[in-house]
Amino acid sequence: MRAVVQRVGMASVSVGGLEVGRCGPGLLLLVGIHRDDTEAEAKLLADRVMGLRIFNDPQGKMNLSIRDFPQPEGGFELEVLAVSNFTVYGDAKSRRPSFIASAGFDAGRALFDRFVQEVRNLGGAIQTGEFGADMRVSLVNDGPVTLILDVGPNA
Repeated sequence: MRAVVQRVGMASVSVGGLEVGRCGPGLLLLVGIHRDDTEAEAKLLADRVMGLRIFNDPQGKMNLSIRDFPQPEGGFELEVLAVSNFTVYGDAKSRRPSFIASAGFDAGRALFDRFVQEVRNLGGAIQTGEFGADMRVSLVNDGPVTLILDVGPNA
């Protein structure tokens, strides 16, 4: 499983001109599911995302994760917007990319949903795009900070 992680001031995703997901300060994730991924990868990726220390501490050093911003009523101040994206497993060795490494629609959807649930289980406030839809993603990068997280046997 792979996530392109961007630290954002805000991000939103729209389908057919209608906004379906949004986050304030936090993380935008473009999440790809490999054809060999399992629920174990979904759980591991959720843990990695929630523990990723890419937010600045008071000294300006990237040393804090979402978990370091708790709210008194539960959850965290920072949010997550996860957008499914099979193209992150694209193979661009030739001029026309191949996506055979990406999971099929049904398996990909099930594992993406599992990933989202695992983030929620860890206390994360997460919204999503619409799986399999043609989406428009808008964001304001913070930094910019962009990382690629790979988990599982294909990492």
